[in-house]
Amino acid sequence: QVQLVESGGGLVQPGGSLRLSCAGSGFIFSQYKMRWYRQRPGTERELVATITPSAGSVWYVDSVKGRFTISRDNAKNTVYLQMNSLKPEDTAVYYCNRVTGDYWGQGTQVTVSS
Repeated sequence: QVQLVESGGGLVQPGGSLRLSCAGSGFIFSQYKMRWYRQRPGTERELVATITPSAGSVWYVDSVKGRFTISRDNAKNTVYLQMNSLKPEDTAVYYCNRVTGDYWGQGTQVTVSS
C-alpha cells in the first residue's frame, strides 16, 4: 500500500535551517507530483510547496519563497524540503502529500524558537 514517512523535524532557533525528508513506498514514486503542507496551531492545513514528477517545475507559497527549497531524488523515492532562515511563524507540523489519490504522511513537527 502507499506509504509516506516524513522525518527531519525538530527544534531550531530563529534563522536556523532544517531539511525535511519524505520517503515514499508502495507506488512508482517518479510518476507523481508531490507536495509539502504545514499546519500551524489553530489554523487550517496550508500548501507550502509542490514539485512535478521530473522536478521540472516547482511552486511555493509566498511566505516561504527565497527561504525554502523543494527537491526530490526519484532514485531514493524521497522528496525534500530544505528550510533556511526559519522564523517562529514557520512552527507547524509539516506533511508530505502525494497529489493523486490524496495520500498523506504522519507529519513531522518543526518548532522555531529561541
